[in-house]
Amino acid sequence: MTTNELSAATAPLTTDASARTYLDQLMAQIGVDGLVASLALPGLLADVDQHASAVRESLAAAGRTVMPLSLASYARSVLAVHERHGRPLPDVSRIDWAEPEWTVLRLVAVCALAEEHACL
Repeated sequence: MTTNELSAATAPLTTDASARTYLDQLMAQIGVDGLVASLALPGLLADVDQHASAVRESLAAAGRTVMPLSLASYARSVLAVHERHGRPLPDVSRIDWAEPEWTVLRLVAVCALAEEHACL
């Protein structure tokens, strides 16, 4: 993994610091661009909000709260499924923010929650 690429196959997320580092990398790679795009595209903002709600519900169903380790672990599991299907995270310059794929929306939602809950 280069400094610009996220992968599910990184060092274990066992500490708050490692989780924050992973979330920082996620934010740098896709979150900033996705959140900026959502400010310009109301439909994207609504989609990100819906995905953020689904992430909150998923964490709550697992008995977890929104905190760095739970968000980073969740994002990593989403990315792992994406990679198992042979698809790396798309280059942010090639994302059509008017119609991003599900994985992109879910990861941007994780970034939104990380920002909202001071996990970065």
